[in-house]
Amino acid sequence: MPEATPAATIIVFRQLPGGGAPELLMVERSAQMVFAGGAVVFPGGRVDPDDHALAATMYHALEPDDAAARIAAIRETIEETGLGLGFVDPPERDALASARAAMHGGAVFSDVVRTAGWQFDLSALTPFTRWRPPFNRHRVFDTRFFIAQCDGHDHIIEVDETENRHLFWATAAEALAMAQEGKVKLIFPTRRNLERLAQFGSIGEALDHIARYPSQMIMPYIEDRDGQPHLCIDEDLGYPVTSEPITSAMRG
Repeated sequence: MPEATPAATIIVFRQLPGGGAPELLMVERSAQMVFAGGAVVFPGGRVDPDDHALAATMYHALEPDDAAARIAAIRETIEETGLGLGFVDPPERDALASARAAMHGGAVFSDVVRTAGWQFDLSALTPFTRWRPPFNRHRVFDTRFFIAQCDGHDHIIEVDETENRHLFWATAAEALAMAQEGKVKLIFPTRRNLERLAQFGSIGEALDHIARYPSQMIMPYIEDRDGQPHLCIDEDLGYPVTSEPITSAMRG
């Protein structure tokens, strides 16, 4: 298989006071981006060496790559949206905004964290799934997906206007409907994950589901079905839809 770049993302749940299905934080990538240009995805990005270095300074019982991925997911969510998750004590609004501006200016996350005196609660991120296409493509990512609850906060949530051009909150069903109507584009993993997330009426239901279907490596494959090639994933992994014609599947 081709070498894959480690990456991480957070599926952010927001439960509305009036009830109903939770909303998820989505970002629309700039059309100029090589990977998933113009597509709607969850906040996240590649795992950097500094994420490993920072994770190595912390006390935790996690496997090193898992801990570094959680740090990367937290960092990328701050950079892309301004939302801070996974902290022991949530940062103040101004401190978080200053840290975000510093990182956009080139500061490394570990220096920002030390200066601010922040401490992380990596258990606030729950592993949901992990995707790694085995295809020999130009760019392959090994992406860990985590879920986290967004409680009350006063953070400024706004798009970074570099890699992304828009962000919004929507239920999984609403995001899928937007894609069906041609309002947004979804790559294959995001579409399958939204279909899975649409089954949950709360983050509690999602956690119960994860207990039955713990995070596993998902490696899509191409299979001929009824004379037409389909992009597929294995059954019995918690996904209600496991294939799509290759002609309609957006692969990144």
